[in-house]
Amino acid sequence: MEARLRHLLTTHDIAPTGELEPLSGGDSAAVYTLSTRQGRVIVKHDDPERLRGEAKGLHALAGAHTSLIIPEVLGQAEGWLVIEALETQPANRQDATALGEGLRQLHGVIGSSHGWHEDNACGLTPQPNAPLADGRQFQRERRLLPLCEACFQRGLLDSALRRRIEQQAEQLERWLPDGPGSLLHGDLWSGNVLTTPCGPALIDPAIYRHYPETDLAMLTLFGSPGDAFFEAYWNGNAPADWPRREALFQLYPLLNHLLLFGVSYRGGVERSVARLEHYQDL
Repeated sequence: MEARLRHLLTTHDIAPTGELEPLSGGDSAAVYTLSTRQGRVIVKHDDPERLRGEAKGLHALAGAHTSLIIPEVLGQAEGWLVIEALETQPANRQDATALGEGLRQLHGVIGSSHGWHEDNACGLTPQPNAPLADGRQFQRERRLLPLCEACFQRGLLDSALRRRIEQQAEQLERWLPDGPGSLLHGDLWSGNVLTTPCGPALIDPAIYRHYPETDLAMLTLFGSPGDAFFEAYWNGNAPADWPRREALFQLYPLLNHLLLFGVSYRGGVERSVARLEHYQDL
């Protein structure tokens, strides 16, 4: 076992009873499980800044005091992060309802601006979070335009599609109302939602404050959490323009996937832009 990790475990009175066992699923970090006298833990090895951001995100989620389960951060230093391992089980309709209720509670934690007090990362992509008072401006200047430009510079977008994205970003004030920023998980794809015996849990946050539909659109990007989730989340107050918001807030993660994984995601970006253009023409 690496000396810095052993020192971290010793500092936090975590006594290993085995060796690191690799786990699959991490896009950037090396992820392991480790048996200890205190029980099983998860160990991550990655860029120290990314791990620091993840640890702070977990602390912020736990500090929101929702019904969602957030794994405890047990130790973090020098490129290593140790967190509580959660027991998981298959999800059912009751779990979907609990996830909807818990996420509604999380999004009820409101801030005075959009963004966060420090930058973090979404996967391997740096995520600028310098706060802005207006959510439309934040979506345009901190999310869509920087990723659009990065994809264009790498030859992943042509000039025509780049301009179509810029046009949508420039028109947000025409249809999207401003509002306060909700506390978000920030990277809420289905793989970052676990079902435990005590209820749904969230892992691997990329936390900041923004429109709550940001998390919902990420959940529906590669599937759907189901009707029970949305019934619990909306609680009878679904916005009439949710489909348009879904298209908008899926554009950022699609651009991020295009940047990280290449041209196979360009079709998804094009479809998202086309959906926004369709609503614009109605």
